[in-house]
Amino acid sequence: MRHYYTADEIRAAEAPLLASLPDGVLMRRAAYGLATAIAAELRARAGALAGRCVCAVVGSGDNGGDALWAATFLRRRGVAATALLLNPERTHATGLAAFRAAGGRVVDTVPTAADLVIDGVVGISGKGPLREAAADVFAAVEAAGIPVVAVDIPSGIDAQTGAITGPAVRADLTVTFGGLKPVHALADCGRVELVDIGLDLPHTEVLGFEAADVKARWPMPGARDDKYTQGVTGIMAGSATYPGAAILCTGAAVATTSGMKRYAGSAAAEVVSHWPEVVAAPNPHAAGRVQAWVVGPGLGTDEKAFGALTFALSTALPVVVDADALTLLATQPDLVAGRKAPTVLTPHAGEFARLASGAGGSATSDPAAPGEDRVAATRRLADAFGATVLLKGNVTVVSDPSGAVYLNPAGGSWAATAGSGDVLSGMIGALLAAGLPPVEAAAAAAFVHARAANAAAADPGPAPVPTSASRILAHIRQAVAGL
Repeated sequence: MRHYYTADEIRAAEAPLLASLPDGVLMRRAAYGLATAIAAELRARAGALAGRCVCAVVGSGDNGGDALWAATFLRRRGVAATALLLNPERTHATGLAAFRAAGGRVVDTVPTAADLVIDGVVGISGKGPLREAAADVFAAVEAAGIPVVAVDIPSGIDAQTGAITGPAVRADLTVTFGGLKPVHALADCGRVELVDIGLDLPHTEVLGFEAADVKARWPMPGARDDKYTQGVTGIMAGSATYPGAAILCTGAAVATTSGMKRYAGSAAAEVVSHWPEVVAAPNPHAAGRVQAWVVGPGLGTDEKAFGALTFALSTALPVVVDADALTLLATQPDLVAGRKAPTVLTPHAGEFARLASGAGGSATSDPAAPGEDRVAATRRLADAFGATVLLKGNVTVVSDPSGAVYLNPAGGSWAATAGSGDVLSGMIGALLAAGLPPVEAAAAAAFVHARAANAAAADPGPAPVPTSASRILAHIRQAVAGL
């Protein structure tokens, strides 16, 4: 499980170590880990350290000190090291003295011969975009194609929200200390490596699944299971205009678990022609017993669709509300008020804004919701509706009313295709029917959905190819098998 910590939580965990260790020991511990990661990067790119050249771009404070000490350790291992000081009068004095004593040189520009640049401009306390001088330096570095290793976070990116509001460093590798920060999931930090510096960190509510976590939770049939005990998923999706949404959503549920699937709606013939294992009915009243409902994809927003939504929400069953059903719910948010059974809302940014507005402003004061702080906005909406909210995007944010948050970076944008959300909602519904808690069902589905999209893009060969919702659906089982 990945755990993400705020800057305040990291600083609080550092305080006892800073008080108990001799001055500078914790910084050198972190810098040694940074230098080790940089050395590995240099070897991977050039095969050896000898003859390599690094340049540390150094800001004020401890982040610049980390960069200087790392450059010092590299210099002691035979690497040519230079440092560009953005604020000389506020440079970390001890780090600079050690750097110079090791033979490091202070320069005015990044050498054109540099094999790698260390971003030591600002750390987790930094706010806002790069200032002009730093922005000019890194614009030149990027233009020259020099790889960058960022210290803790790429400078110019908000450590908590991952927001980029102006010039920022584009890092190939980010080396962070003690614990991951939300930015490492919410923004492009390149490859992220975590250096253990001995922090005793508290429980955190911001998490991220790894493959082993999803595998441990994914429903697999046991020796005594049958089609009913593995969860019966009900799907209300599709219409005469959008029968494909019903096919995709139902097919995704079929691919996700081995339990029974029931479809209720006007696209019954189309669904059964694609998925003959599905039991279809013209309406939910005739569908039979289910253990979770998915309602909304391609359903429309007419009176019949509204009836399907109210039917699902009036049950004591878990319900996934997606697509058109979210549009309907935004007009009548009281439909979920006081609901005891789990409800999972799966909006994209536009649907999120409508839901937030429908919540009477209690979920956000920003008409352009979710805005830059997607985690905080998702938490507010979950609290306002008393539901689990999955905010779609390149980084999926899942929050439940308890405040727990799961972040899932997709690692690409292959899932950004028409019908992809219909697939995701069918997956969540099947996991809910199998008994997973709603926040875990949503987070696990998002994880496998992203893996399936990436696998679809890589099939049939190593070069990424255009993908589609149907191709994502076809790779769900492959993605689960690869956990």
